[in-house]
Amino acid sequence: MDQLLLSVFVFCLVSLPAGSTETNRSEPALHDATSEPTVYEYRVLATSKTSTMEKELNEAADAGYRFGAVMGGETSFGGSEVVVVMSRETSTSGEPRFQYKLLAASKTSTMQKELQEAGDAGFEAVGQTVFSSTFGGDEIVVIVERDADNPAPSYEYKLLATKKTGTLQKELLEAGDAGFDLVGLTVSKTRFGGTELVSIMRRKRAE
Repeated sequence: MDQLLLSVFVFCLVSLPAGSTETNRSEPALHDATSEPTVYEYRVLATSKTSTMEKELNEAADAGYRFGAVMGGETSFGGSEVVVVMSRETSTSGEPRFQYKLLAASKTSTMQKELQEAGDAGFEAVGQTVFSSTFGGDEIVVIVERDADNPAPSYEYKLLATKKTGTLQKELLEAGDAGFDLVGLTVSKTRFGGTELVSIMRRKRAE
């Protein structure tokens, strides 16, 4: 009799699913296959005037869009243009949250000044390109963003501009040792410096 009970007990253990310790534990809920994937809407902005681009950036932001990417160059129909792609989730209410400024300068020293002023006003750099404008020639273009819900930390900005990659390496290391982080890099042909490698760096200011 004892041998029969032991055989039944062993059979029950073998019959349990591998790794089971309780017969009444519910299985983890499976992923809901009917859940809707996140859907995005995109808006493409293109203009040959930087002042127009800033206006269009903020009009799109008022409709709930956020900056995604920027590129300056020759398009098939518009000639030399700044092209920006913005996006928003279709499930959001579309309430305006972001504000943008477009900074454009042909001198790195001017861009350094304008970028720092924007940073002091709560903006942070989110995009960088080079643009051959109708009136200003080749310009460095930086898009800065301010989030009403999550104000950016106070940053100190530094622009590095050099013609040689070896010099850039040296200056990047020196800036890195001082706590600066790289946030953007372009190759531009500025009016005064010729073809230059332009790096944007920043570090948080001490509280």
